[in-house]
Amino acid sequence: MPQLPAPSPCPSLPALMPGVLLCSGVGLAALALQSLEERLFGQAWLEALVLAILIGVAVRSAWTPGRRWAAGTDFSAKTLLEVAVMLLGASIDPATVLAAGPGLVAGIAGVVVLALAVSYGIGRLLGLPPRMAMLVACGNSICGNSAIAATAPVIGADGDDVAAAIAFTAVLGVLVVLGLPLLVPLLGLSAMQYGVFAGLTVYAVPQILAATAPIGALSVQVGTLVKLLRVLMLGPVVVALALMAKPGGDAGGGAGGSGRSRPPLRRLVPWFILGFLALAGLRAAGVIPEAALTASRTAAGVLTVLSMAALGLGVDVRMLSRAGLRVTAAAVLSLAALGVIGLGLIRLLGIM
Repeated sequence: MPQLPAPSPCPSLPALMPGVLLCSGVGLAALALQSLEERLFGQAWLEALVLAILIGVAVRSAWTPGRRWAAGTDFSAKTLLEVAVMLLGASIDPATVLAAGPGLVAGIAGVVVLALAVSYGIGRLLGLPPRMAMLVACGNSICGNSAIAATAPVIGADGDDVAAAIAFTAVLGVLVVLGLPLLVPLLGLSAMQYGVFAGLTVYAVPQILAATAPIGALSVQVGTLVKLLRVLMLGPVVVALALMAKPGGDAGGGAGGSGRSRPPLRRLVPWFILGFLALAGLRAAGVIPEAALTASRTAAGVLTVLSMAALGLGVDVRMLSRAGLRVTAAAVLSLAALGVIGLGLIRLLGIM
């Protein structure tokens, strides 16, 4: 696998401004539409988070932002959203964690392991090469693009496999965010149950905010917690794949993995997850004043809307055709299987 280029220096403020302003414009439009909904219908049927994604996708479909916008949109989609997720740690109510039950952590680990096996099996049955099947399985079962990027060097996946897997999850992830809340009335899920279900199925940590916000604060808190616990499984999974890999081969049973290398710790446990857990601990200890909690919630909300706009601007719906039919089928079927497994865990643990 070719070596990835060294990270570029942090962009300067002038380089960031065009993209950040573009995302801010999309975010303001989303907030304005939400306000209009509330005036016309008495409530917002589509939250600003979801509207920001939709507007961003619409803009991207009509116009592809040039190079000068890239630094700011990337910064908004990644760094600002990571800050927003970290700030959410201060909003986690310890009672919410306890209400989920002690078996939830073990259950999440079991879901990830079972989903990995099922997803890999689906990929192989559909004729995907071992490495590609493993990339799709890790992306679906753990945390989307982050899991794909962390797993690729360990199993010796080439650039084409990684690009195909990431191209599809970028689009499918947004579709999941938009469609998942529609399952609440169909499946008869409570706010707590939906939070667990969303946390077990949504691809990326940031996307959990948009997927759960339409249902309520409890779903946001539970969903974020479950998703973060699921992300923490990335470290053990990558280490296990590295130990299973044969010399000169890969964990998926392919050949030619001589370029394997173990990803750095910061990729396995991102800084914003540690920050989230630290703030959640401080909240549980009662050392964060109420004024600071209110400010953190407001800041997290604003940053998230801006970042969802950046996420929409980064989605090219034409990428679906580039991923290939077998990859598409494997990802969709694996996601459906993950949803069934997640619902099974909810019933098994008796989460109400």
